[in-house]
Amino acid sequence: MSELLIGCGNSRVKKLTLDSFEWDGLVTMDHDPNCGADIQHDLDCYPWPIEDESFDAIHAYCVLEHLGTQGDYRSFFALFSEAYRILRPDGLFYAICPSRQSVWAWGDPSHTRIISRESLIFLDQSEYERQVGKTAMTDFRWLWKGDFRAEAAEDDGNDFKFVLRANKGA
Repeated sequence: MSELLIGCGNSRVKKLTLDSFEWDGLVTMDHDPNCGADIQHDLDCYPWPIEDESFDAIHAYCVLEHLGTQGDYRSFFALFSEAYRILRPDGLFYAICPSRQSVWAWGDPSHTRIISRESLIFLDQSEYERQVGKTAMTDFRWLWKGDFRAEAAEDDGNDFKFVLRANKGA
């Protein structure tokens, strides 16, 4: 198993998991040359310098809210397309972001995007089949080719934690 921690900064703590809190084959990536990451790279620049289907899991703790801009659907899907590309089939994407109710969601001047439970719906291809033409859901299938299924999602008003599974078929 191999795990990627993006936007690691100076922390190597595993904060979210479905199994073990021990890292398994940890690789770190961050733009800051002073944090000692294995890969130094700006997460807003695609593609990331990682081969396709290289990781079983990606962890993103308090980093997604710093990437892209709210309302910029292209950057939203670019980020998740990149994660989908480098995850192996059934790979897991673990994330912690500020809750939309948190004072830090927009209080931190470096936050540029909110990720919510509703945002995740646009990453699940089955939701397009279920909702397009029946609800107000915008159809992004022309742009979004990946398919993530939510394994877990919890918003406690302070943090929004979620786990997505890369559905890549057989």
